[in-house]
Amino acid sequence: MVKQSAGLAIFRRGGDGIEVLLCHPGGPFWSRKDAGAWTIPKGLVDAGEDPLLAARREAHEELGTDVSGDFHWLGEYRQPGGKLVLVWAVEPQQPIDASAIVSNTFELEWPPRSGRKQSFPEIDQAEWFALEQARTKILKGQVPMLVDLEALAADEL
Repeated sequence: MVKQSAGLAIFRRGGDGIEVLLCHPGGPFWSRKDAGAWTIPKGLVDAGEDPLLAARREAHEELGTDVSGDFHWLGEYRQPGGKLVLVWAVEPQQPIDASAIVSNTFELEWPPRSGRKQSFPEIDQAEWFALEQARTKILKGQVPMLVDLEALAADEL
């Protein structure tokens, strides 16, 4: 069975057009990676869980804030590893301060084979990016989400 994740393409309108909120993964693997490492807030859909509710839950866990607004279906995106990501676009009703995120944490044996567990934030940074810059920052498999977000914003929003 294909794993499903759900996420939110959170955007705002700025002086230079649409900006999207991207998250940088925490932990030692991602610490020195920037271009091609950022992601939308997303996570696994639990069995029987409504995917939009899962997307909102994941955004809350990763950003530390509830995201509310009009949710617009963006699409399904197959990732290079095979996972299917279901995505909604939303312009939040309340501003989100990217510098004030509070992410949940995970434990990892670090350094490897040391027997020591360390706690890391799931997301160590969030930032608003103009779409053009976001295309260079986001994971390669998520670039089509930005293309569709731009088209949706031009057509419907």
